[in-house]
Amino acid sequence: MKNFLFLRKLFFILLGNTLLAFAVTAFVLPSGLISGGSTGVALLALHWLGVPVEVTAAAVNLVAFAVGAVFLGRRFALTTLISTVYYPFALSLLQRLPQLSGLTGDRLLCALYAGGLMGLGVGLVLREGASTGGLDIPPLILNQKFGVPVSVCLYAMDTAILLGQVFISGSEEVLYGILAVLLCSLLVDKVLLSGKRQVQVQIVSEKYEEINRAIQTSLERGSTLLRAQTGYLRQETLVVFTAVSSRELPRLNRLVLSIDSAAFMVISQVTEVKGRGFSLGKFA
Repeated sequence: MKNFLFLRKLFFILLGNTLLAFAVTAFVLPSGLISGGSTGVALLALHWLGVPVEVTAAAVNLVAFAVGAVFLGRRFALTTLISTVYYPFALSLLQRLPQLSGLTGDRLLCALYAGGLMGLGVGLVLREGASTGGLDIPPLILNQKFGVPVSVCLYAMDTAILLGQVFISGSEEVLYGILAVLLCSLLVDKVLLSGKRQVQVQIVSEKYEEINRAIQTSLERGSTLLRAQTGYLRQETLVVFTAVSSRELPRLNRLVLSIDSAAFMVISQVTEVKGRGFSLGKFA
């Protein structure tokens, strides 16, 4: 089982870095778009120093890897080492394929595809508890040590790097580049939360005992009884609180209404649920 989980993690780390390298090779470099992260630093080095993108990317990744290994531990360092080595290799390999640089001459398409693929790639890697290396690591350190949200740090660093590229690019490249970075950031958040969003339900009913048992037996979901008082008659009652997946919600709705057609239900989406039945198995 452990070997399977490691191979799964390895697969998504390599896939994410491949998508990132493909986006840079096929859409960012040919269209002259500006970019954030280590790729943006590499573009600055290419313009001012003539250093190849893959060389600068490798150097930034190695420095960031060393810092990450000190602050984030050996396990994180091992998974990040894969990205540190593989991403520059994939970038160098893909740049040898001239067909990739001529996929489209439309800068808007380049911005959309670059942002989408980069966001998907980075999101897949971060979701596995790893990093694409480079400038993903400082935000992870700040998040662990000081609780600063990763997305906020990434936005701040990318903004600084983008401002540095404003002076070496035309106005159109800047505007399209900003679009690509915004789309990338949006996709990173979506991928990180994909599959984790759940639904919480609060049920007010005189038949709370029957509904409570039905949730536990029919849905095999846990539930909590919350003490409450009705607003008008000031009657003491119990509210059934539970969390289910989006696919289970219609079944829960039918179950509750079959017991009490007048039940009052409050349904809301939550970002993530941890614990028995979600991040842990249903049974101990």
